[in-house]
Amino acid sequence: MRPERAPRVNINQRIRAPRIRVIDEDGGQLGVMSPAEGMRLAQEKGLDLVEVAPGVDPPVCRIIDFGRWQYEQKKKANEAKKKQTMIQVKEIKFRPGTDDHDYDFKKNHAARILVDGDKVKATVHFRGREVTHKELGLALLMRLVDELSEEGSMEVEPKMEGMNMFTIIGPKKGRAPKPKPKPAPVAKPSDGAAAPEPPAAEPEA
Repeated sequence: MRPERAPRVNINQRIRAPRIRVIDEDGGQLGVMSPAEGMRLAQEKGLDLVEVAPGVDPPVCRIIDFGRWQYEQKKKANEAKKKQTMIQVKEIKFRPGTDDHDYDFKKNHAARILVDGDKVKATVHFRGREVTHKELGLALLMRLVDELSEEGSMEVEPKMEGMNMFTIIGPKKGRAPKPKPKPAPVAKPSDGAAAPEPPAAEPEA
């Protein structure tokens, strides 16, 4: 799949609209005029005429430093990307005959995943003739969903995929992820604290 290309920005001679609304570099309205007149005003200031709102009538163009504008747009996009919460889907596997001890261990692990803000893919793997007893896998998954109801809710109904039955449980909406524990600060003596006295010298024999 080819990566999406950034939309083309019309600048200076690329602006084809017969009439445009021009804004100067300070945000002031200069009125509606032809692209040629807008370019003349931009060139007088050593700047570019950039179409910033092509979807309105007439299109809005701004007199700006195009190189700097591109840099600021890219910087804003990177900052927005950093602020996005990345949710991972972490898989936990069971067997139809998983014992209670192993089940509880994996359930607690799933609860921690949900509290941290990620999703859980709970999978029951069948072997051979076990697949004829799908009701055991369904009962296990529904038990897990029920017992994790405080931490999350089912987003995908249990379904078969080959020899596996799975469901996806997502964290509770509106619940903030559990903050990561911070290391305890190292205690430092205050500036006014007296320095420890050196050990007394032993008397000479």
